[in-house]
Amino acid sequence: MNLNRFCYLLLVIAAAGSIFMPHPLVMWFLLASVLTLVVYGADKVAARKAWRRVPESTLLVFGVVGGWPGAIVGQQLFRHKTQKQPFRTWFIISVMLNIAVLVAVYWFYFR
Repeated sequence: MNLNRFCYLLLVIAAAGSIFMPHPLVMWFLLASVLTLVVYGADKVAARKAWRRVPESTLLVFGVVGGWPGAIVGQQLFRHKTQKQPFRTWFIISVMLNIAVLVAVYWFYFR
């Protein structure tokens, strides 16, 4: 199994696991963030050792589905993907879009 498929498999397992928790949405964001942090760390190690890398599209998907807090921590902690364009631009857009969706969900369903 290649690294990209393994990352998505872990994401599906995290989604399935969060469904059975007392607060599934909170657990999803926590699991997705931790998993995204780990994936950024693994990609940084792969970059240093010239191994097969995690595609940028996968890193962006992990951020879009709720792992963006872990991605931000991973970028700063590992100094990974902090300067590369257009990845950085797409990442910032995905974070803003994710926050807008969260605010809209809160506004319409929890007020």
